[in-house]
Amino acid sequence: MSYATTASAAWPADLSAYCFEVPYSSDTVLFDSAKGIRLFDAAGREYLDGLSGVFVTCFGYDCQPIIDAISNQLRVLPFNPPLHGTNRPALELARSLVTLAPASITAAKLVNGGSESIEAAMRIARLYHRTRGNPGKVKVLSHYHGYHGSTFGSLSLTGRPDVARFGPGVPGMVHVWPPDCLQEFWGVDAEVAQHLAASMIERTIQAEGPSSVAAIFVEPVIHLRGMAVSTTAYLSRLREICDQYDVLLVFDEIVTGFGRTGQPFAAQTFNVSPDILCVGKGISGGYSPLAAVLMSQRIVEILGESGGPLSFAPSHTYAANPIASAAGAAAVRLFQEGSFLTRIQRLSDYVEPRLQATVAGRGALRAIGLLYGVKLAANGADRDGIGAAVARACLKRGLIIRGQDDWLVMAPAFVTSETEVDHMLDILGDALDEICGGDR
Repeated sequence: MSYATTASAAWPADLSAYCFEVPYSSDTVLFDSAKGIRLFDAAGREYLDGLSGVFVTCFGYDCQPIIDAISNQLRVLPFNPPLHGTNRPALELARSLVTLAPASITAAKLVNGGSESIEAAMRIARLYHRTRGNPGKVKVLSHYHGYHGSTFGSLSLTGRPDVARFGPGVPGMVHVWPPDCLQEFWGVDAEVAQHLAASMIERTIQAEGPSSVAAIFVEPVIHLRGMAVSTTAYLSRLREICDQYDVLLVFDEIVTGFGRTGQPFAAQTFNVSPDILCVGKGISGGYSPLAAVLMSQRIVEILGESGGPLSFAPSHTYAANPIASAAGAAAVRLFQEGSFLTRIQRLSDYVEPRLQATVAGRGALRAIGLLYGVKLAANGADRDGIGAAVARACLKRGLIIRGQDDWLVMAPAFVTSETEVDHMLDILGDALDEICGGDR
């Protein structure tokens, strides 16, 4: 097996003008081209993408229908004055997303990225209650150890200690423990943890004062907990609590949306309908920055009363951009017409047992659709770095996954072949042998 290494030698000698999107190090790869689910660096080395970029490139890197849609749109209308109108691809995409979503969803607001969709949802939640005569309902609940974005509002919603370096966040953010944390930190049984976590949310609403709580934001699968998967019972109970206390239920489906859990959205996988869905990543296949806020009819009715599109002001110059919208419309069309839900199920059925066998006793597998997390069996000082160590060992061998703390995550593209899956798992197995030891 040939080992791929990073392309640091191909970087320009003068990095003074380098755009610091990621910290430059010996592990930083200078990507140069891609085809299918393979990336190539500036030195010509090959990498299998087991993460779909970052849950984005679900159709691979050379999806011709999306490329054609973007190219055609560039020739016709690359931009429109956003203060004066919209464009056909944006309308088509909005309609398509509403069609994919649960029946309660009736409208879509297009934005540029996941963080922006979270920000918009926070504004909508506060505006919803203000318009209904409850201006004091401004607090927003979210889970500890979740992740909701990189803008200041979405970071404030993110309940992780590593965001404290930016100082105090937006006022009114309240964090609660998810079931997975109750299991790990306090040894609570899984079923009891689901019930207890929901009860703690109700108690938190009561303690903060129901007249002050606007919404709760939930990731149905918490990525930064190593793909901690919620249960239908937990999410259904949250729906009941939100209805009881007039609190909006918002699903952050930026990772889980667009087929990743085996249905168009996790809301359908768990059969729980939120008031707002924040979606992104895969909806353009990675061919253009794109996300959306999907809203239920009761939200739409309030927005109409409070000024329609002006309710989102200040908006963004590139929101509903014709090129991004054309990419999204083509991706959704391909998803619907290409029987991708069947393909996702078939690929998931192939991956899961083989991944379980590869991990063996070295960790606990969490799987839903084409989202996979592994909680590695590690103790003490090894716990916080073992996930990153395994991910680096995979990268050295030519496989891109994500690892942090004591977990790994994978999210193969929808177009990944069984042969490519086998190659990925061979590499992962070698990396686990190196870092964790043990036999497969």
